[in-house]
Amino acid sequence: MQPTQVQEFTRDDAVLAVSLELASKSWKVGLDDGKRRAPAVHGVDHAEPEGRLEEAIAVIEKVKKKWGLASGVRVVVVYEAGQDGFWIQRALSERGYEALVVDPASIPVERRARRAKTDRLDAIRLVLALRAWLRGERDRMKVVRVPPVEAEGQRHLVRDRGTLQKEIGQHRDRMRKLLRTVGCWESIEGDLTGRLERGDVQGYGGSALPAALQERLVRECVRLKLVEEQLAQLEKTLPAQLPEAVRQRMVQLMQLKAVGPVGAQRLLLELFWRQFNNRREVGSCVGLVPQPYDSGESRVDQGISKAGNRRVRALLIEMAWMWVRWQPHSELAHWFAQRTRGSGSNKRSKRMAIVAVARRLAILLWRYLKDGVLPKGVELKPVKVTLKAA
Repeated sequence: MQPTQVQEFTRDDAVLAVSLELASKSWKVGLDDGKRRAPAVHGVDHAEPEGRLEEAIAVIEKVKKKWGLASGVRVVVVYEAGQDGFWIQRALSERGYEALVVDPASIPVERRARRAKTDRLDAIRLVLALRAWLRGERDRMKVVRVPPVEAEGQRHLVRDRGTLQKEIGQHRDRMRKLLRTVGCWESIEGDLTGRLERGDVQGYGGSALPAALQERLVRECVRLKLVEEQLAQLEKTLPAQLPEAVRQRMVQLMQLKAVGPVGAQRLLLELFWRQFNNRREVGSCVGLVPQPYDSGESRVDQGISKAGNRRVRALLIEMAWMWVRWQPHSELAHWFAQRTRGSGSNKRSKRMAIVAVARRLAILLWRYLKDGVLPKGVELKPVKVTLKAA
């Protein structure tokens, strides 16, 4: 029987732990070799991020010589996940350092109402958490899995699609509200620009629109048309920009009823690019696992954790409703029906049950992609699904 995770425990005197506390204009570098009373902290404030990284590497090498460490000593660098992404981790890995990215919310902090918080203290706290993590105390911080460069680049396709769809809705909603201010309930569908130029769009009582309002509406129409063209072009070329392996897995998912091209693309590019060892990892990654609070006589259900990718979580909730509708003979749909049947069932209980359906659906689809076994009661589409090339 093989273990699901192999933990390597490293002696404190065989590693130099380094933490990077990142800010927009300066970084703090915390260093600890396990032999000193307190970690050392240095600041780097180069104008450019790449320059700050070079200065941080120079600080590491300088401290290694100052502390009498071997040139080939193991160096582990850690920083918190944030707006800087993963380029620092990749750059350090290319230089031969071990680099880790951690979830900021996983690092324990003091529970006092008023606690000191500075970049220097954060760098010290982070390097001490890394030192404990290297000793085997894996609950001191949670390491984020860094996606491959290709997978990280591909997810921009589906995220850009969502952004364009949101912008289209914002433009249309803004134009409707602007027309309401003058008592106009004209539809914005069709050639609104032509109707505005001809004067067919009028306010209350047949009054003409103010000139400034009409000019603004025309500009909104131009922007709306541009976004719609960009969305159409992206949807046309998106499948061709994906690797063949991803397209094959898309077809595999889309062959199931209730799973369309948008859902398949987002799941594969946002979630299933990584490998999971068990179903618990899948549920935890999408943030759909319960978070109980049981202390003494206090027992409270805090709901789901809402950790991980919020886009995937929202998508799975939507797909769960579609699954219940289009896969009524599946075990998952029967499970939902049994728990929402009866006089005690209401909208709130259904919303709670659908969250559990979403978690189970993520595990079901993961197993389907991993093992290729069709779950019991699940139906396929009667027509074979294919992807059209642009």
